[in-house]
Amino acid sequence: MIVFAPSLLFALASLGPAALLLLGAIAGGVWPYVGLFSITTGVVLLDRAGMEWAAATGQDVWLPVGVGAVHFMLLGAGVWAIGTGAHLETAQIIALAVGIGLYVGQVSNACAHELIHRGHRWLRVLGTAIYCSLLNGQHVSAHLLVHHVHAGTAKDPNSAPLGQGFWRFFAQAMIGEFSAGLRAETHRRQGRAMWRHPYVLYGAGGLLTLVAAYLLGGALGGLGLLVLALHAHLQLMLSDYVQHYGLRRRVGAQGRPEPMGPQHSWNAPRSFSVALMLNAPLHSDHHMNPAHAFSALRHDAAQMPTLPRSVPVMGALALVPPLWRAVMDPRVRAVTAHPGTPPGALAPTPEPVTGSQPFLLSE
Repeated sequence: MIVFAPSLLFALASLGPAALLLLGAIAGGVWPYVGLFSITTGVVLLDRAGMEWAAATGQDVWLPVGVGAVHFMLLGAGVWAIGTGAHLETAQIIALAVGIGLYVGQVSNACAHELIHRGHRWLRVLGTAIYCSLLNGQHVSAHLLVHHVHAGTAKDPNSAPLGQGFWRFFAQAMIGEFSAGLRAETHRRQGRAMWRHPYVLYGAGGLLTLVAAYLLGGALGGLGLLVLALHAHLQLMLSDYVQHYGLRRRVGAQGRPEPMGPQHSWNAPRSFSVALMLNAPLHSDHHMNPAHAFSALRHDAAQMPTLPRSVPVMGALALVPPLWRAVMDPRVRAVTAHPGTPPGALAPTPEPVTGSQPFLLSE
């Protein structure tokens, strides 16, 4: 197995497709198709190449910040090209929209997720801004205050039980995470000014993005943003579905769940697509150590359930529930029948992720 130097090449995994898509939006020609290839077939081919893409500790800040900056450039260029693309043919616009939608859904979402878990306030602000630009700001509160508390239990709308198809999960999670995050934030902020409520800020951020899209690309640009945002949200829900499907934490008599362990999340084997998404598919370690930066995440195949293919491939499979269940239900039963190391005592009443509060102007 080839091991690449853990710096530039790891960064190129997440930045390379964005550069090609950005070139496609500006220059047209063959580049929209090259950009689309780089985020679809190219990912599959590089995953199968047998290479290991390792991150370096020195990338923990500059890489997600860099990806965040590129996200805004790419989203703006995409909206502009969709709305005013006289230099593009219809087929080029479609290729560009699909490619950018896949990028912001897989890479921008993963980058924002990495940033909202950071201890530095302005890194969390950047992560929140990325989610707001995709009209999904509420995910910040729902993820930190609900998902990391209740993952793998019936109280988490983003953890699918065994047998639930993706489309039913998607409808449930869309509503469930919004309302659960709102309840958690409202309870946490009792007595504080309403205008500083994060959900007010999320709404303002989304509205500002829509206005910017209209200014960049007119009505078509605004419509393009809505399509890209929906595409990104669909992929975020696919990621949650794939990485938590069927793996439940045991709950004691007093309603307390066992600690989050290595057996409670699905992981993808190290590959190009894992680097593309800033190690987000190394999901067990993330839930056990949510404050760890992406370069510190590890995968122990002996203890952590591993998906048969990458997260993007499994996400595509999940779109067809009968095929998904045929592949995954036997694996879930095997994992839950032999959970590995027995968990210790039941956890105390879980709290929101320490040091990873949402975007708050009052702090």
